[in-house]
Amino acid sequence: MTLDTVKHAAETPDASQPWKELGLKEDEYDRIREILGRRPTGAELAMYSVMWSEHCSYKSSKVHLKQFGEKAPENDAMLVGIGENAGVVDVGQGYAVTFKVESHNHPSYIEPYQGAATGIGGIVRDILAMGARPVAVVDPLRFGAADHPDTKRVLPGVVAGIGGYGNCLGLPNIGGEVVFDECYQGNPLVNAGCIGVMKHEDIHLAKASGPGNKVILYGARTGGDGIGGVSVLASETFDDTKPTKRPAVQVGDPFQEKLLIECTLEIFKEKLVAGIQDLGGAGLSCATSELASAGSGGMRVDLDTVPLRDATLSPEEILMSESQERMCAIVEPQHVERFLAICEKWDVIATVIGEVTDGERLEIFWHGEQIVDVPPGTVAHEGPVYQRPYERPSWQDALQADDAGKLPRPQSSEELRKQVLALVGSPNQASKSWVTDQYDRFVQGNTVLAQPEDAGMVRIDEESNLGVAMATDGNGRYAKLDPYTGAQLALAEAYRNVAATGAKPLAISDCLNFGSPEDPAVMWQFAEACRGLADGCLELGTPVTGGNVSLYNQTGDTAIHPTPVVAVLGVIDDVNRRTPMAFAEQGQLLYLLGDTREEFGGSAWSQVVHDHLGGLPPKVDLGREKLLAEILISASRDGMVDAAHDVSDGGVVQALTESCLKGGNGARVIVPEGLDAFTFLFSESAGRAIVSVPRSEELRFTDMCGARGLPATRIGVVDGDAIEVQGEFTLPLAELREVHEATIPGLLA
Repeated sequence: MTLDTVKHAAETPDASQPWKELGLKEDEYDRIREILGRRPTGAELAMYSVMWSEHCSYKSSKVHLKQFGEKAPENDAMLVGIGENAGVVDVGQGYAVTFKVESHNHPSYIEPYQGAATGIGGIVRDILAMGARPVAVVDPLRFGAADHPDTKRVLPGVVAGIGGYGNCLGLPNIGGEVVFDECYQGNPLVNAGCIGVMKHEDIHLAKASGPGNKVILYGARTGGDGIGGVSVLASETFDDTKPTKRPAVQVGDPFQEKLLIECTLEIFKEKLVAGIQDLGGAGLSCATSELASAGSGGMRVDLDTVPLRDATLSPEEILMSESQERMCAIVEPQHVERFLAICEKWDVIATVIGEVTDGERLEIFWHGEQIVDVPPGTVAHEGPVYQRPYERPSWQDALQADDAGKLPRPQSSEELRKQVLALVGSPNQASKSWVTDQYDRFVQGNTVLAQPEDAGMVRIDEESNLGVAMATDGNGRYAKLDPYTGAQLALAEAYRNVAATGAKPLAISDCLNFGSPEDPAVMWQFAEACRGLADGCLELGTPVTGGNVSLYNQTGDTAIHPTPVVAVLGVIDDVNRRTPMAFAEQGQLLYLLGDTREEFGGSAWSQVVHDHLGGLPPKVDLGREKLLAEILISASRDGMVDAAHDVSDGGVVQALTESCLKGGNGARVIVPEGLDAFTFLFSESAGRAIVSVPRSEELRFTDMCGARGLPATRIGVVDGDAIEVQGEFTLPLAELREVHEATIPGLLA
């Protein structure tokens, strides 16, 4: 078989090529030919196909994502924004924190363990590539119906993969979500986030500058796993027969990644790299083209030097492989020897595979023949941009008119009690300890808050006790009813969760999970969610530092609910002043902050009791969210509250249940004047939180709320071993705990 070289491609313009099988459209293939002035070689076609895939190029989403930059609020904390491996913010005392959330949805459905494990591995390397030591991970997860047989296949595998990889790395898993809904049956969402810490001067960027500088590939050998993973899996819709594309799912080795982390951090410490990029989606195709495109020159690579696990791999397969635990560094010649010595010390394979040139082309050779000669920017950053048609779906008005407020409500105290038990024992509101107990949440000894707290929190400086907190939130039911408002509710809840712990929200990352962009209704949902998130971030002053778009989460014609997941990062000066969620001391007073309205659209009550989705989601008042956050942060800092818990899914009764069970203390509660018991317990009005206030601090706390104009209603006292709603019912904590904790183990037994 003749090697498809650049010369051969120029001489055989009419040779048939598998562009369609690689996921390219005909006009995209024509555009590649136009760029090159000839047909592409097989290796060039492979590179363009993966780099122009939806997952890598954001070709359907770019036009909407740009408003995150156009509407970005002024924020002095931002050090690195959108466009790099991860965003970076200043958290004070010379420290910078980098964080990001990404998706590994499609691979995790095909091969749950490895799909989820390599999702953790990939996001950790993104953080590492910025120059930071990874310090914690989070995992927002969504699965199909809890009682569906396939959920028993996917969920345990995903959880085992996340726990197996993260635990082996020694990274605490401090937050995330587990949500069940039949819309995710064929498209579970496995989103993974990571937080990393560094000093300002240690920030590294992905660029290849300086002619003569060496390109070093280090880490694991390149194998046949993960070939075309991003183009084949994450950039197409599953059909009704479900794919079995296991070769496209990467295989992870957390012990190799741990060596890679420590090796890279030592290399950073000695300042041996001029640029660095991890090898994730699109593998070497991505690393070489992005480094060259972001640099000041070109790059020449000899593919024969790439260490392989499988000697039979073709050059196209080597370029497309997404084998895990690999990094690519740009190193000045005088540092190469020391770089290689550190890699040898850590038993990490490292090979010089090329060098930076003073040209403007990415040139790749195989067996002495040139097989790639492309302008790197056209591969990495100048892919197609689509103005996909979008249109408000014809069914949206009817969905919103189907008001959840008209659903039958409990007619007696006994019926109200039964519905409370049904809610707190439902899969989405039940305890997720079956999941979180498989994660090491306290390894390294710096975790101060972890699941099921409102936000995870880690100490990043042991002398000053400086810390950071992160919460991830998203509600696909809200976003289905109104994607603009649904995105803002996700932002508001994550913002509120961070503030409830006493940390000040600084910035966000997002993971935007939607159906097929070729469906105008889905693109309308996406456009509205982006607009809502951009507008919300501008009002809250929390810039988007980066994130991920996951499209084609669809089986046949059935798309998932639009699911924008928002991660908010906050900073706290002293983690000893954090506020937990547990009601830990009897006799303290319970206050509900914010306004409660008749808002049941998309609510947990409407789902659990009536299997209903319709109406409008709760209203968003971001000015009120900012005020609530300021009160929660001030109260935490000044010792006015001992516990705080946001009110969101499931309403006040869910928040009370979680705080009571966590602290082992009951609560005597009265229904506030002007509200009926049902609305008080089940409404999901936003901008609310419950706090427990020591009696000695009541006057100071209520004066602060009054002076700032935040409604603060005394609703009861921490007392006894039951939740008693006076005049309605009493629920012993033992009964609540049994119902709350038995659901998930029972479903998976």
